[in-house]
Amino acid sequence: MNHDQTVLVLGLGNPVMADDGAGLAAMARLQAGWAWGKGVVFEDGGTWGMRLLPLLQDHDRVLFLDAIDGGRAPGALIRLDGDAIPRGIGLGKVSPHQVDLQDILAAAMLTGRLPREMIALGVQPALVEMRVGLSPAVEAGLDGLVDAAIEALSAWGVSCEPAGATAGA
Repeated sequence: MNHDQTVLVLGLGNPVMADDGAGLAAMARLQAGWAWGKGVVFEDGGTWGMRLLPLLQDHDRVLFLDAIDGGRAPGALIRLDGDAIPRGIGLGKVSPHQVDLQDILAAAMLTGRLPREMIALGVQPALVEMRVGLSPAVEAGLDGLVDAAIEALSAWGVSCEPAGATAGA
């Protein structure tokens, strides 16, 4: 498969840090609830840090799913497109966990292999502490995050339909 022609959906976060697991929870819902056409690759980026760099460099379009601290109400949907996604060494963190996406994007930019199109979608975390499970506000915001991800992927030409929809066809 030519990765330049695929869209990477990258779930980020740490599921044992409460709401920091929102990106991975959203990705799991996308994979379980939808049948995806060719051209989309799902990866659990967890807290990989710089080990994500080659993965990013191999794709032309990347959709990040994460908990994003934008100072909004807990569970609120946050979308950052392209240049609005911070990239640079030492910038303030957008995500509450230790995957420093800005550093990874800065490294990709320095190598001249930054994805052509990027969207970061997430929900505002309410609780980031050692605890398994999402807060009620973030759990309630997951449907909106999944819907926004489907909309973004569809705009990029990725086909999907609800899982099981083709069973009777």
